[in-house]
Amino acid sequence: MYTPKFTISYSILKNVATIEACKEVITNAPLIPQWEAKFRHEALVRTVYHGTHIEGNNLTYTEAQAIIEGKKVAGRERDIQEIINYRNVLKYIEEAYKNREKPITEETVKDIHKLTVARILPFEQSGVYRKEQVVVKNSKTGEVSFRPPNAIEVSHLVSDFCAWVNSAEAKELSPVLRSGITHYEITRIHPFLDGNGRTARAIATLVLYKEGYDIRKFFSLEEYFDKNSFGYYQALQSVSHENKDLTHWLEYFSTGLALELTRMKERVQRLSVDLKLKEKWGGQIALSERQIKLLEFVQRNGSITNKDWKDLLPMVSDDTVLRDLKDLMKKKIIKKKGTTKKAAYELRQ
Repeated sequence: MYTPKFTISYSILKNVATIEACKEVITNAPLIPQWEAKFRHEALVRTVYHGTHIEGNNLTYTEAQAIIEGKKVAGRERDIQEIINYRNVLKYIEEAYKNREKPITEETVKDIHKLTVARILPFEQSGVYRKEQVVVKNSKTGEVSFRPPNAIEVSHLVSDFCAWVNSAEAKELSPVLRSGITHYEITRIHPFLDGNGRTARAIATLVLYKEGYDIRKFFSLEEYFDKNSFGYYQALQSVSHENKDLTHWLEYFSTGLALELTRMKERVQRLSVDLKLKEKWGGQIALSERQIKLLEFVQRNGSITNKDWKDLLPMVSDDTVLRDLKDLMKKKIIKKKGTTKKAAYELRQ
């Protein structure tokens, strides 16, 4: 059976501890429903956009968001389809993780691949292991990253890996490490002609979700990978350079998750107004999308002025914004300092 080779370094231990602490804070934070929905949607868009952009998709973040929200966008047909497909992959994961006892199998790998390449690869290559030798290239530089195993070995390697990931031995590891190992091994095997990177990242996410590490679906590892794609490919290649030792890759992977969750934890903590509201009102308070934007600005900057909200909400009239602010004052969330056009609004302590 497949047996990964790595050492639990100080960096890995520190990252896993950080992830656990962030998970605890984020999971238990009493958030206003609109904020929770907003964070979740943002993470979804970031995951889909960066998960396809790293593979060479040319659409912008705004265009990807529009497609996810069901709007029409002018662009290359393949790029648009990749966005639609990866959104469908995430839907599949959301459903699959609900049954945590169901193992990850070869069929899981093939199903995710089918969704990843729908209407991109021919039907006979969708969810079907490759039958030829390929090389893996960095989509940004064109440089050959590594040469995957021979096609004849693919079925056995995937089967062997699935046996490991579902084994008692694997489940003794932190889900963070199991996810990172999954990401690497599916990438290394490179089971299909195309779509392997997205498939590997999706299955790695599924491993986290199945172990209760969905963390309210607030995070996106894909953004971390995409924003430094050179470091991402370099970390993957380090395994073969270091005699198949995954230590450096797992340090890189766990660092990314620790950084992303730390950022989200801090964002959640900045919304401490929720805790005060929950205590004061005995429950959640409904806020409009505009009010959420206004409060987020206040929490980031300390206060908001007439000029600030004109920049923040350029298509909204002053009268409408003032009504929103008056409602927030009525709910004792913010207070007003100063008068007329020089007035500033800040959080009520």
